[in-house]
Amino acid sequence: MYRTLLAAVGDNPTEKEMGHLYETDIAAWAEYQADALRRRAIAELDWDNVAEEIEDVAKSDRREIHNRLAVICTHLLKWAYQPERRSPSWRASIDVEQRNQIAKVVRDSPSLRDYPAQTLAEAYADGRRVAGAETEVVGLPETCPWTIDQVLSHEFWPEPSLIA
Repeated sequence: MYRTLLAAVGDNPTEKEMGHLYETDIAAWAEYQADALRRRAIAELDWDNVAEEIEDVAKSDRREIHNRLAVICTHLLKWAYQPERRSPSWRASIDVEQRNQIAKVVRDSPSLRDYPAQTLAEAYADGRRVAGAETEVVGLPETCPWTIDQVLSHEFWPEPSLIA
């Protein structure tokens, strides 16, 4: 693909050509930029868009943590408020998929270690809305009834005593 790109934009694409490529084929743009970085071809870099994409990596990790926490909260609420409907798929979603993936993101980006605690309240609100819509249970707690350590712990499973 990279060779096709070179044929399309030439050996030294202009800033305008790189900007257009960024808007029309980000995969080809990324390959070209990665190659330019490896070759240390400073003049060929699309600096503003490279910086934006690097910033987006951190945003993507934060978004992933937030979304996975929302899913955990949804399923923990359903676990607590609908104990008769508990299923292996809820357990697997909470424990195997969501908790494990958050741990992997944090392991790969240790600077995000505190982010789950920072976003828990908002993620809980998102999860609460989904749980409410899926279960039609009235009276789900307005604020997260669990600590971040509980939410992320493989040993934590809320008791049905939360039911009002």
